[in-house]
Formats: sequence, structure tokens, C-alpha cells
Amino acid sequence: MARGFFVTGTDTGVGKTLVACALLTAFARAGKSVVGMKPVAAGREGGRIADVEALARASSVRADSRIVNPYAFEPGIAPHIAAELAGVAIELGPIAHAYAELSQCAEVVVVEGAGGFLVPLNARQTGADLAIRLGLPIVLVVGMRLGCLNHALLTRRQIEASGLSCAGWVANCILPDM
Repeated sequence: MARGFFVTGTDTGVGKTLVACALLTAFARAGKSVVGMKPVAAGREGGRIADVEALARASSVRADSRIVNPYAFEPGIAPHIAAELAGVAIELGPIAHAYAELSQCAEVVVVEGAGGFLVPLNARQTGADLAIRLGLPIVLVVGMRLGCLNHALLTRRQIEASGLSCAGWVANCILPDM
């Protein structure tokens, strides 16, 4: 089984991809085989999703994009809404299966969640449920802006309430004046 991390954030647009890529790069430089995974992504432009491409560039193991990104949607909106518009149901089973496949070909798998920790994936499950299913330690990305301390503490509390370990957090400067 691969070692790895689940990268989540206090919100969307806080730098989860940047942090996930940094983790992949650091582990690769340490001599580990690495692969990034973005199980659910919304905001496909011209058939491409920038986050998925960035993770692929930072990965030392090449994997089929359908395994790296089982659910990809055109509109850049909440995953459960994008899935509903596409007539697709996001299910955790196929994601867990894809993760298991990736863990067979890399020593470290870095999984980047969509949006914030509790973003809905379907009518009954959230990003937290996915993190629980995969059982990976969490890296929390906090976008530094007014109100971020509250968001960080709330998210950290939910991570702990979910029975997951928080391996650490990254304060990412998303506003130049912070």
C-alpha cells in the first residue's frame, strides 16, 4: 500500500494544487516514486483541467488520466452540482479503486480534494467522506485572508471529528497584502 496524503483546504482557490505539487516534488527529490490524484475536478476548459495537468507534471509515475481523475466536469462549480448537470453520480467506490491502482505503481500518492473539506460530492457524501474512505493523513491548506483563522480552526476540528489525522497545515498567501 502506498504512503500518501490527502490535501484539502479551507475553501476553493486556496492553493491545494500548489501544495500537492510541492509535496510530489519533494518526495520525488527524495527518491520516491510519486503520483498525484485529483479524484473529482470541475472546470474543464478545452478538454483539459489545469489542476490535473499540474499534478501530472509533478508526478514521476505516469498514469492513465481516467485513474488520476475519475470524475471531470466542464463547469467550474461545486462537484455535486456539476455531476448532476452531467447526469453522473459521484461514488466513492470507483475513486477508492482508482487510488488502490495508483498505490500499486507509486510509493507516495498525493490526493487533492475538491473545494473545501466538506464540499458535497453527492446527496449524502462530502470530501470528508472521501478522505475517511482513503484513510490518508490530511494536509490542510489555509488561504491567508481575513477570516482564515476561523475557517482553519473549523476545518481542523472537522478533520479531527472525522477520526483523521492532520499531518500539518500550510498557510498560503493568496492576497498580496496579507
